[in-house]
Amino acid sequence: MDATERSLWRHADFMKLWTGQTVSELGSVVTRTALPIVAVVTLHATALQMGILIASASSAVLLVALFAGVFVDRSLRRPLLIATDVIRAALLLAIPVLAVTGALRIEQLYVLAFVEAALGALFDVAYHTYLPSLLPAERLLEGNAKIGMTSAVAELGGPGIAGALVQLITAPMALIVDAFSYVGSAVSLLLIRQPERRVDRLDRASVWAELRAGLAAVGRHPLLRPMALASGTSQLFGNFFASLYTLYALDTLGLSPLLLGIVISAGGVGSLAATAAVEPLTRRFGIGPTIVWTRIGAGLLAFLVPVAGGPPLVAALFLFIPQLIGDGLQTVAIVDGLTVRQVVTPPRLLGRVNGTMTVVLDGIAPIGAIAGALIAEAYGIRLALWVAVTGSFLGTGFVLFSQVRWLRTVEPATA
Repeated sequence: MDATERSLWRHADFMKLWTGQTVSELGSVVTRTALPIVAVVTLHATALQMGILIASASSAVLLVALFAGVFVDRSLRRPLLIATDVIRAALLLAIPVLAVTGALRIEQLYVLAFVEAALGALFDVAYHTYLPSLLPAERLLEGNAKIGMTSAVAELGGPGIAGALVQLITAPMALIVDAFSYVGSAVSLLLIRQPERRVDRLDRASVWAELRAGLAAVGRHPLLRPMALASGTSQLFGNFFASLYTLYALDTLGLSPLLLGIVISAGGVGSLAATAAVEPLTRRFGIGPTIVWTRIGAGLLAFLVPVAGGPPLVAALFLFIPQLIGDGLQTVAIVDGLTVRQVVTPPRLLGRVNGTMTVVLDGIAPIGAIAGALIAEAYGIRLALWVAVTGSFLGTGFVLFSQVRWLRTVEPATA
């Protein structure tokens, strides 16, 4: 039974990659939870310092991701992934050492947040570019669904694990867990036996010319362009949503922290269920219609959030349904969209296309968060949420009125 036929559960190299990424994802949730606690509890950071810490990470993605795509297209991906894991492990181990010796400063956390986010962007671009060299095109949807399952599990269980670790061993010491998770990821990558073939590159241009080629590959493609525009719009307005959601739930709707936690956890449950449903849905309806209609469904459910009201339990139900079902629908669209991107992009351009999409998806986040906060300050939080869900829903028009809507299957790019 060859690699195109056997189940990925029996694909030894994919299982090594997936296992390492699962461990690393859980560790990353620990850092995402523990690092702000280090700043607040250990270093007594001010609100301004916390803002700088968050901006350090988000600006790294914006500045690095496009160049990461060029670097990935010029390199073998597996050694790059291993090196990135090792460097991130060393960086995180430095924090508890500095904390124990009394030498830790907030400026060091700024640098750590920036470098760790930059390396994370590089890893993500290389990871999404490496997978198509490990799996045949017809198995990418299954592979991406399983990797999506990892993210859902990490979001569902990771915050609780992180909170317990911080409580038991303090926030700086909890970062050791993530450091060892990166080591585990590096080891799993080292154990992969399938050799990676270097992609033949037809262009030997300057960095700037290669950057332009990556942007053009997205901007001119009849499938990649509308998906990028829809995703970018969703992220922009989605970060209105993210920046205001907790404040809205607790202050405006009167939910308790426990009830809010249950509501948010429903999103992880929905995403986890969606990773099992994405393959049968895609086979039944076709990959393009599945992308379009799951986006529309998630967008419609989001309108329940700004209309929420009444007693806290009733208001929580208005938030619970979009979290459970809407997040699941979004996960299906994300997995299918990533698979289309990996299949239709020529291998020599895939790193740059992934870098461009990373900037579109993650680099735009601070703009949305700031814009949402400004609208909420000027016109009220509920109106800001109406703007958020309306803008995000209108973004589905980019895929609805494009060739994506009619796409049943995708053929691998060869040029």
